[in-house]
Amino acid sequence: MPKKPFSIAIDGPAGAGKSTMAKALAKSLNAMYLDTGAMYRAFGLYMLRKNAVNNTAEVARCVEDVEVNVRFIDGAQRLFLGEEDVTQAIREPEVSMAASTVSAVPEVRERMVALQRKIAEGQNVVMDGRDIGTKVLPNATLKIYLTASAEERARRRCRELEEKGMPEPYEQVLKDMIRRDYQDTHRAASPLQPAEDSVHVDSSKLSIDETVELMKKLALEAIERA
Repeated sequence: MPKKPFSIAIDGPAGAGKSTMAKALAKSLNAMYLDTGAMYRAFGLYMLRKNAVNNTAEVARCVEDVEVNVRFIDGAQRLFLGEEDVTQAIREPEVSMAASTVSAVPEVRERMVALQRKIAEGQNVVMDGRDIGTKVLPNATLKIYLTASAEERARRRCRELEEKGMPEPYEQVLKDMIRRDYQDTHRAASPLQPAEDSVHVDSSKLSIDETVELMKKLALEAIERA
């Protein structure tokens, strides 16, 4: 009798390497990967273009107008606003802050959580974000809270931005990181916090490969127990 589909929920602060490591973990487990943060970024980009990121009433009003689509092309996840591929555009630093702001609006989280659950239904899935284990997949096979020091996360983000040709001073990136952490942990709607039954993984002193290997070990043990 085949095992029921498994789900791995990975939560954690900005810059912890969730997306990179979740993608690698999904590939090693032959599971679908869903980057939920990218969905919030797409909505944040939409509101940036309307110059209304900080207008909570307008953000809530636009929730049903925005068409955020996730498509898998050649095995890779691509994000679309309507028919526009915004996969690269949503990685700009200002979009990161916009995503954090709009994600604090309850109507936005309600819509995105519903979309994420629908995509994950009946699939072997690895999903990362900030409220996956607490809200999106409360019954996940395994919940991981992936973190690293703010300084290490800022260094990683600086390297990432430099590689993309969008360099930012370390001091500014660290300042933004700390501000983003505060926003994410103090918002009223689904604040960033580890699920009570999550396993904490600190990657500050681990390489990507070492972190993924540790998470794979935890995942296989959890899947076997399920």
